[in-house]
Amino acid sequence: MGFVGTILGIVGFGFGFPIGILLGYFLYIYFQPTNVEKEEPIIRPLNELDSKTLHALLPEIPSWMKNPDCDRVDWMNQFIFDMWPYLDKAICNTIRSTTKPIFDQYIGKYCIESIEFDHLTLGTLPPTIHGVKVYETQEKQLAIEPGVRWAGNANISVILKFLSFRVTVQCSQLLDLQIFLVPRITLKPLVPSFPCFANLSVSLMEKPHVDFGLKLLGGDIMAIPGLYRFIQETVAAQISNLYHWPKVLEVPILDGASGATKKPVGILHVKVVRALNLRKMDFLGKSDPYVKLRLSGDRLPSKKTSIKMSNLNPEWNEQFKLIVKDPETQVLELHVFDWEKVKMHDKLGMQVIPLRLLTPHETKTFTVDLLKNLNPNDSQNKRNRGQLVVELTFDPFKEENGRLSDTLDGDFRHSSIGRASHDISFNGGVLLVTIESAENIEGKHHNNPYVLILFRGEKKKTKMIKKSRDPRWNEEFQFMLEEAPVGQKIHIEVMSKRRGFSFHGKESLGHVDINLLDVVNNGRINERYHLINSRNGTIHIEIEWSTT
Repeated sequence: MGFVGTILGIVGFGFGFPIGILLGYFLYIYFQPTNVEKEEPIIRPLNELDSKTLHALLPEIPSWMKNPDCDRVDWMNQFIFDMWPYLDKAICNTIRSTTKPIFDQYIGKYCIESIEFDHLTLGTLPPTIHGVKVYETQEKQLAIEPGVRWAGNANISVILKFLSFRVTVQCSQLLDLQIFLVPRITLKPLVPSFPCFANLSVSLMEKPHVDFGLKLLGGDIMAIPGLYRFIQETVAAQISNLYHWPKVLEVPILDGASGATKKPVGILHVKVVRALNLRKMDFLGKSDPYVKLRLSGDRLPSKKTSIKMSNLNPEWNEQFKLIVKDPETQVLELHVFDWEKVKMHDKLGMQVIPLRLLTPHETKTFTVDLLKNLNPNDSQNKRNRGQLVVELTFDPFKEENGRLSDTLDGDFRHSSIGRASHDISFNGGVLLVTIESAENIEGKHHNNPYVLILFRGEKKKTKMIKKSRDPRWNEEFQFMLEEAPVGQKIHIEVMSKRRGFSFHGKESLGHVDINLLDVVNNGRINERYHLINSRNGTIHIEIEWSTT
């Protein structure tokens, strides 16, 4: 009997303990006093409160009252309030469509027959923005920090059907839902293609405050002692681990193929070797061929070979270098023309070569048939127009492993440094000069500014902007160099030109000479320079150095 009694005791404990816990849970939940009268809040002027009470109220004060850099956005809160009924439905429809595939994965498992939302609404109370801080940077980006608070009355109910039983997991009004967030929203880079920014990045600047209640089987499980604090802290910690700065949530907006966000990634070496069996275009002689070549999506003028007079099988063996921005989508466009002294040059044929066919650092020879155009249905493409032989080599730029993270150093610096390395590479590469804008420039006779760039005897200039003291150009210039520009300077001068006849046709509005050693060392600089011989004028310049 002793053995049997022991077995029965163990079995009784095994059944009795969970049943007792379950009964205690329902007694605790359902027999709590519900008719407790709530006291009316006492409203007192701030000047009547003591320092301790005021200190406790500081977190509740809007940021625009505490920080002069924050702006009130009552108009935006009113806009969100008016749009909230429609935003609520749109967000809930998105949640339903997003969670349906996730719910379907569990149907048929763990005896689950169905999972669906019974009620799904974010309530009638929209989030409010307690202030917005906008950061000015020298990067092509816009950074804002809104203080978001949401004390909502959401109603979310999920129905789970186990075998023939229905179990409702209900977040009934989420029981005083409160969410306090301070996200940093960065739109970068700013580009001249709608919506004018390529990516959106979000990170939390402070640990978020999340508070909510949860009902299970009609009872508030958050009322269980110890469970409430554990769940709240766990949720806040998980959100912080995912998105707390410097961790960033990146949302691409523009397709990379659009070309709006592309930067040079390498150099394409092109050797135009020869052409074979070109068509005779001159009535009394042969043809005078030359080749024009460019990369698709490149705004720079086409490069061209020399002219071979009266030759249907010319040999050039001429080399060119082109800047590559996207080797996966760009193609090399080759056009062969017959030079004419008087009339328009005749087109002998054309062809394209996709750069994705190239292997980095390997030279590949292509012998292509010339076509009239790229229309595959054009019958004239079947005619023999000759062939063109070219050699192509793609040399990617070296990866800048030392480049600092854009999140850590790109947002709030007055000068941007791309990579911090003390090793100087003397290999050739590309010097990329971007003239962003100028401020407070003033001429004695006229203000029609443009920028003149002088480097190694090469001269380039921006477009002219009429009658402006704060012009914005945002123009990019490329200098292909055989070696690093160590110990050299680039001369950048703001000029003004009067339109029409004038005794004062041109005048200098200020200049700056930039030592390129820092660019070679750091890979990139992005600074504002005070113009020499100008009272208050400044110019914003970005210079990058990339090596192969």
